Amino acid sequence: MEYEFELTFKINDVICDHDHIMMQLGKAGCTDALVGLGVAGHVRLEFVREAKNASEAVLSAIADVKKALPLASLVEACPDLVGLTDVADMVGVTRQNMRKLMITHSDRFPSPVHGGSTSIWHLAEILDFMQERKLSMPIFIHEVARATMQVNIVKERLMHETPMTRDVEKFLAAC
Repeated sequence: MEYEFELTFKINDVICDHDHIMMQLGKAGCTDALVGLGVAGHVRLEFVREAKNASEAVLSAIADVKKALPLASLVEACPDLVGLTDVADMVGVTRQNMRKLMITHSDRFPSPVHGGSTSIWHLAEILDFMQERKLSMPIFIHEVARATMQVNIVKERLMHETPMTRDVEKFLAAC
């Protein structure tokens, strides 16, 4: 099955030759990606990758990029963090429909990762909520969103792990 997702990497300032980057990515097997080098110091790849499942697709793509650009560090895997408008666009409804769904089911709608004037959710959690209510949505997005969310969570945990991490985990587990 084909899976569509995006990966953004921060690249070493020493690697600034775009032709060299493209050549290395091609050699490493990233020929199934559209490559963007528009943001200085970053490379964004839009993959359409064939794999048994979404996790295999995402993890093999990350491995291929790291093979090509060993000093690159993963910034983000997408789709993951989204606003209501993003979700509405993906599932084919209006933003107002998504907002109505959120308000009508406020006790069960997933909590945002960031609240405020612009709230942000993990896409997979909203899709879980929608699936539980048998609301229509493209199933392929759900599997990819679950895989990219897991990649982002683990990446963040590894980046910020400190001796306090286990204490916080124990505390939150008890709450």
